[in-house]
Amino acid sequence: MNIPKGDKLIAGVDEAGRGSVIGPLVVAGVGITESKLQLLSALGLKDSKSLSREKRKLLFSKIIGIADYICVCIISTQEIDESVQVNGLNLLEAEAMAAVINDMQPDNVYVDCCDVRPLRYASILEAHIVCGRAYKLYSLHHADSLVGVVSAASIIAKVVRDNQIFEIRKSFSDIGSGYPSDKLTIRFIRNWIQKFGDAPTFVRKSWKPVKLILMESTRTPDSRLDRFCT
Repeated sequence: MNIPKGDKLIAGVDEAGRGSVIGPLVVAGVGITESKLQLLSALGLKDSKSLSREKRKLLFSKIIGIADYICVCIISTQEIDESVQVNGLNLLEAEAMAAVINDMQPDNVYVDCCDVRPLRYASILEAHIVCGRAYKLYSLHHADSLVGVVSAASIIAKVVRDNQIFEIRKSFSDIGSGYPSDKLTIRFIRNWIQKFGDAPTFVRKSWKPVKLILMESTRTPDSRLDRFCT
């Protein structure tokens, strides 16, 4: 990609599916030259979670048509589980965001910060960013609502993840929303574990509700009574 002389590549990075118990975590980056930012602004972008699925799909196509660069990183449930057990989710997300930033090589990049301390998260990111020239990194809470190019990245990530979840739903229609607060989702996972003895590959075993269900499934009827008999 050739950036016109004197122009800058402005990038936004965000994720979708961080809190879900089902499906991958998707990190997306959108890069656009500074001279075209008004085209993005004219779309009236918002955080993807505040938009309907139909609106996200419409904006997805428009963003694709305007952006100079789009990069997507899909992190599987297995990768998530391995990282949570060793380093936690924040580091995994930071590594994925850094990989997206390395691919785009922007002049300025805005990221939606998952850490309670934005400066700390920026430091983690910078430890993994390899950029051949000077750049500016902005780590912000609610960047997906405040910065248009991050809103664009949020929409790209959400639509890609929606498509991943759609593929799961084609085979398993009763998975609910995929979030641990959804009783239908937890019921699906519990029934699956009771039937097969383990969680399906598209479920995050490192999430506490799943770990509890798995622990419960390994107990014999007698061992379940132990807690009342001691």
